[in-house]
Amino acid sequence: MNEIQRAKIVLKILNKIYPTTPIPLKHRNIFTLLISVLLSAQCTDVNVNNVTRNIYPKYNKPEHFVKLGRKKIEKLIRSIGIFRIKAKSVYNLSKTLVEKYNGKVPRTFEELEELPGVGHKTASVVMSQGFGYPAFPIDTHIHRLAQRWGLTNGKNVVQTEEDLKRLFPKKYWNKLHLQIIYYGREYCKARECHGISCKICTSCYPKRKKPVKTKKA
Repeated sequence: MNEIQRAKIVLKILNKIYPTTPIPLKHRNIFTLLISVLLSAQCTDVNVNNVTRNIYPKYNKPEHFVKLGRKKIEKLIRSIGIFRIKAKSVYNLSKTLVEKYNGKVPRTFEELEELPGVGHKTASVVMSQGFGYPAFPIDTHIHRLAQRWGLTNGKNVVQTEEDLKRLFPKKYWNKLHLQIIYYGREYCKARECHGISCKICTSCYPKRKKPVKTKKA
């Protein structure tokens, strides 16, 4: 079985299990989506949602966070990992949006990736989930699963993104990246499946007996 055949199996199984894919990070607008994605680095979506549900009803525009200032932002997100670094990014990002973009989130990869604290993965999520632009955000979980399923050789997240974009038609990218995340959390967990027990792993590699070691992102 080659990678194209495996990709078809993956798509078929994921579409059957997850016909709809709600965005896991709760948000009120594109700006709060951007903030939530930034906060989610090295942190679970559940934890981010728990923190932001008390923030977004009151603070949901760049101007709000500029007015708050860095120290107050730190207090609001204290229970999130590396909160001081993230508070600095949130403040500087908000300031840049107010000063350079009239308080609006830019709609291009280039402009998004120039914002403080925003890398390619964060920009991809915003372009995909916020603006509906075809993108394939790759986090460490998708990187791991793509290796297990034989869709990439796992050199790095850049290579994984290129491989997945090559294997799957553009019209599926936005939904597919969420489907893979949901499936990984539910069925193909890092310390449970090991590449030998879930439906996708057993369908793609029916003769596999040994656990798969994956390269880190």
